[in-house]
Amino acid sequence: MDAEARRLLWRCRRGLKELDVLLERYARTALPHATSEERRTLERLLERPDPELAGYLLGGVRPEEADLAALIERILACRGAP
Repeated sequence: MDAEARRLLWRCRRGLKELDVLLERYARTALPHATSEERRTLERLLERPDPELAGYLLGGVRPEEADLAALIERILACRGAP
């Protein structure tokens, strides 16, 4: 992974195990081949507070922004990946 991808992966560590697992699994899978736009979208998502992220990833809440909603769906699709 390049430096930007490693920085984003580090930011996926939130301190709430459930969020950490989902975000890090997605990041390890997607970041190596992600476009700069996809990386910016992930960065915007990671700027959200933990309770908001938990709502998106664990509580079924959908972000209003279409690009963030699509990213949440991609992250959740990685749940079953090893």
